[in-house]
This record gives sequence, structure tokens and C-alpha cells, in this order.
Amino acid sequence: MNKAKKLRRDPEAVSFAQARDELFSHILRCGVIDALPEHQKDWLDDTMLYLADRYEDLGEEELGQLRVLGERFCQPVQRKAEPVESGAA
Repeated sequence: MNKAKKLRRDPEAVSFAQARDELFSHILRCGVIDALPEHQKDWLDDTMLYLADRYEDLGEEELGQLRVLGERFCQPVQRKAEPVESGAA
């Protein structure tokens, strides 16, 4: 059996994917990305409690992974610096 099919049928994997998508959606709708870091932490604390209640089949490890994903999703995009061209034409 291929791994992708197994993951789709695994209820825990399905719950994790749904919880992740819901978390990302909430982050975007609530404007958490633009919040101060301490407000992001408070918001994530509350939201993780909500997700733990909503997705009871997820364990502490999966919830921890969701939290890390949420924290990373809230971080500003890191752009690569453009090389500075030397010399004038």
C-alpha cells in the first residue's frame, strides 16, 4: 500500500490535516500575523486549547507539531537581499 493512501485513511492523519488547515485559516482571518509576538502567543495558547477539544484524537505530540506550524506561519516572510551592483554606468 502506498504511503499517501495510508495517510488518507488514517483518521489521526486526517484530523491533523483538518486541524492544521483550520489553524491556518483562523490565523489569516484573525489577523494574527500582524499582531505583536506576545499577542500571538496568547492567541495561540487559546486556539490550541480549542483545537485540542475539537480534535480529541490528536495527542500531545501532534498538538505540539500544530503549534510549531502555527508559530512558523505567523512569522514574516524572509526575503533574500538583492545583491548590490557595484559601479555606475
